[in-house]
Amino acid sequence: MKVVISHPTGNESFRGAAIGLQKAGMLAGFRTTVATFPGNIFDKLSSFGPFAEFGRRNYDPALATYSQAWPWYELARFAATKAGLKNLIKHETGIFSVDRVYRNLDKRVAKSLKQMATNGTNAVYAYEDGALFSFREAKKLQLKRFYDLPIGYWRTAKRLLEVECERWPEWSPTLIGMEDSEEKLARKDEELLLADKIFVASQFTSNTLKDYPGKLAPIEVIPYAFPPVASSRNYTSILNSKPIKLLFVGGLSQRKGIADLFAVVEKLKNHVELTVVGKKIADQCPALDAALAKHRWIPSLPHFKVLELMREHDVLVFPSLFEGFGLVITEAMSQGTPVITTDRTAGPDLIKHGENGWLVEAGSTNALQVAVEELLHQPNIVAEVGREAMKTAKKRTWDIYQQELVRAINKTY
Repeated sequence: MKVVISHPTGNESFRGAAIGLQKAGMLAGFRTTVATFPGNIFDKLSSFGPFAEFGRRNYDPALATYSQAWPWYELARFAATKAGLKNLIKHETGIFSVDRVYRNLDKRVAKSLKQMATNGTNAVYAYEDGALFSFREAKKLQLKRFYDLPIGYWRTAKRLLEVECERWPEWSPTLIGMEDSEEKLARKDEELLLADKIFVASQFTSNTLKDYPGKLAPIEVIPYAFPPVASSRNYTSILNSKPIKLLFVGGLSQRKGIADLFAVVEKLKNHVELTVVGKKIADQCPALDAALAKHRWIPSLPHFKVLELMREHDVLVFPSLFEGFGLVITEAMSQGTPVITTDRTAGPDLIKHGENGWLVEAGSTNALQVAVEELLHQPNIVAEVGREAMKTAKKRTWDIYQQELVRAINKTY
């Protein structure tokens, strides 16, 4: 089987899938917007401050010969963001919005499929919001269609997050996913319907697809992998009974449960210190601004700095209410930082409660507080659980993820 894989902005799972296909001799093409390879123009620009973002789009050199990129919409989005031209990047309607970037790449891939099919390509692998046009064309050409759903199904999201608008109305401006148009939601449904196989990274995501109003192709759960495990980890601070250092990493939205986290920290403020890493999802949320003012807030950090910060904290708290996976969970565990997370993430796929992390009920401020208080009463457990987290991380590398994905694709052919 020969597969062309596409993703507009790139992420760790896309990198893993692409290089896994390349290693297996199954990669027909690698398609994205901005692709940074050693020595190319984006690589050279990434060393200059304003263009450092290009460094996050670096890919394995082995993919270079398979690569074709259409960067202009993404570069325009990047420039408009830097310039503060919000109308140009407005959700869905902006000419250089994320939605337009996704659809532009999707259309480009679709146009190339007929020629690729004549050269032996027989499958397309694409991601949510970037698969519709390529899948439509692939179906005409009788090519297999593999769909990657990185976050749960939208109908389930709407049902669960509407509760949050009622529970925390002052935080509702951060729930921007609720603003998707009917047209966009219909596109999501059609993408799913066109798929021959659906890949998800957690059992939670798989379960959300039960809300789809129709019959879907087979769904396979393949959890993502862990980054390389830290060589060592020091737990001296927690053993010295200093305030427990809590860390949150992620978009600043109530979809991530941050209102619950801030509420817990407010109650336990004399015993915990909180650091927040993440960008604001919405500019107009006074509740968020007020909460951030009370804590250390870092809007953005390079990935290696995030890992470093994880090693400097005792626990990562990730109380997400709707998460397809949550790569910060695996990142923290790989650094020996145990994680408190919810049953609506990949937590249940990776964590045994009380052994290598802690699981709490999503949307329960009380359950989250109880979990943190347990650590205050037994601070020595942080080191024990952190070491077990590192052991877990060593058992699931990206090589394993790649092998499982390739096997699953081959089974479908």
